[in-house]
Formats: sequence, structure tokens, C-alpha cells
Amino acid sequence: MEMQRAQEIASSPVMANVTCNGENVYIEHVDQQKGLATIHSLNNPNQKQSVSVTSLNEQ
Repeated sequence: MEMQRAQEIASSPVMANVTCNGENVYIEHVDQQKGLATIHSLNNPNQKQSVSVTSLNEQ
């Protein structure tokens, strides 16, 4: 995913269908300088992780 699109999704009140390694995730925050997104799985919202924005896919 491109950085700009990840930022748009994170800022939007509308839930987007985003996956990371085949798992549905929610983008909480995007760090544009580091190229990382803070995400959590929809199945496990308490487990946050930072991943490369390029590992995210919009369905």
C-alpha cells in the first residue's frame, strides 16, 4: 500500500478492508517518516504491532 493511502484510511471514520499477511487489520496510526503503520487484528484488538506500510493491502 502507498503511504498516502494508508494515512487516508487511518484518518477516515469509514472502516476500510485492509489485510496484512492475509489477516484483516485496522490501521490505528501511520508514521510517514519511518514508513510504519500501527495496526491491530480485527480478531485481536488488544495486540498492536508496527508493520511496514508496504505490507498492507486494501481489498
